[in-house]
Amino acid sequence: MKKFIAVLTLLVLLFGCINQKAYKGGPDIKEHMKVELPFEENGFIPEKYTCKGIDISPEIKVSEVPENTKSIAIIVDDPDAPMGTFVHWVVWNIKTNQIPEGYKSEFEGVNDFGVIGYRGPCPPPGNPHRYFFKIYALDTELSLERGARKEDLLKAMEGHIIDKVEYIGLFKR
Repeated sequence: MKKFIAVLTLLVLLFGCINQKAYKGGPDIKEHMKVELPFEENGFIPEKYTCKGIDISPEIKVSEVPENTKSIAIIVDDPDAPMGTFVHWVVWNIKTNQIPEGYKSEFEGVNDFGVIGYRGPCPPPGNPHRYFFKIYALDTELSLERGARKEDLLKAMEGHIIDKVEYIGLFKR
C-alpha cells in the first residue's frame, strides 16, 4: 500500500509539472514586473489623463520585464461602471518598457466609448471608480488588426503571457 501511494504521489507531481509547463499564461503566473505611473497606486488619477483634462494616456514605466519578452500589451478598464466593466484602452505589440504620455500606435483596439485608442476615466458623478492598468509581458507579437476589442486581445494572448502586473488608480467626478 505504501508503494502504491508513493507511485501515485509521484505521478500526480509529474503530471502537475508537465501540465504546468504546457500551460503558459495560467493562474501560476507570478507578478514580478514593476510598474510606475504618474500617480500613487490606489491614489487619484490626475485630471490631465481624464475627460476633465486633455484625456491622454499617462506615461507608464515597466521594470523587471522578463528577458524573453517580445512585446507588451495593456488593458485599462473600470469594473465599477454602472453597466459592468468598461474598457478604456486596449493596446498590444508595444516594444518599449517606457511607454510615453499620449502613446499612440497602429496596434490599438476599440474601447467602450466606441473609438480606437485611449480614453480616460469619465465616470458618472458620485463615488470614485477604480481603473485597472493591466500590463502583460508576452513571448510573441500578436497578429491582431487595429480596432480589435478587449476580448480579441485576451484570446490572442492565451498561452503567451509570461508575466503581468496590475496597477489601480481612482477617479471621481
